[in-house]
Amino acid sequence: MNIFKKIFTFLSVYYAYMVEYRAELILWVLAGSLPIILMGIWTQAAQGGQFGLSPVDFARYFLAVFIVRQFTVVWVIWEFEREVVEGKLSPRLLQPLDPVWHHVVAHLAERAARIPFALLLIVLFFVLYPQAIWIPNLQQIVLFILAIVSAFILRFTIQYTFAMFAFWTERASAIENFWFLFYLFLSGLIAPLEVFPPAVRTVVLSTPFPYLINFPVSILVGLPTDIGRGFTIILGWTLFFVGLNRMLWRAGLKRYSGMGA
Repeated sequence: MNIFKKIFTFLSVYYAYMVEYRAELILWVLAGSLPIILMGIWTQAAQGGQFGLSPVDFARYFLAVFIVRQFTVVWVIWEFEREVVEGKLSPRLLQPLDPVWHHVVAHLAERAARIPFALLLIVLFFVLYPQAIWIPNLQQIVLFILAIVSAFILRFTIQYTFAMFAFWTERASAIENFWFLFYLFLSGLIAPLEVFPPAVRTVVLSTPFPYLINFPVSILVGLPTDIGRGFTIILGWTLFFVGLNRMLWRAGLKRYSGMGA
């Protein structure tokens, strides 16, 4: 029970910290509304094009993208980079707790704080576009929850691995900025994978990108997807980045001087 009390206290502290910046949370939620803008573009394009999806399908898809983005956004690389460069990592290394858990709990607390604002936008969406309303079945909901948790773990693991390069460079976030270009176009954020040429889609499905957004979205809206293969690939990429992360962590600590790398 003691461990659960510590976890609850940890979450409470970071939740209170996040609520202090609730005005910024509103801006963060609105900043994640790009899928809603893209929905308008694709629904118009679907009326005169042959994309295999109807305007309603596009509307549901991009609403689901918006939902997934609210739960999977990660910023750990910028926080960790600052801690290393400014030497703020030192006191956390003295604690009987891996520093990563501070970032994990901060992300979880932020999710809880932003949910009310996201729900308001979802309700507004259905008020303005009632024909897009759909009710997923219980199996879809359960698989979607598992997929979105897996996607967050993979996204966090990838970015935290890139953050390890802060031990060698003061601009580790530049790696994330470069990675984000591929994430933007290959994850399903800009367009569903269904509109990609088959050859391109086959290659992309072997990368981690589509499983960060397109995979959980497809489950929620009922688009064809290989669920078993999807979870297997997520697990494989997660284990790969966890292993790489631990190697870089041990090597990086040997370079860390307490006043930056």
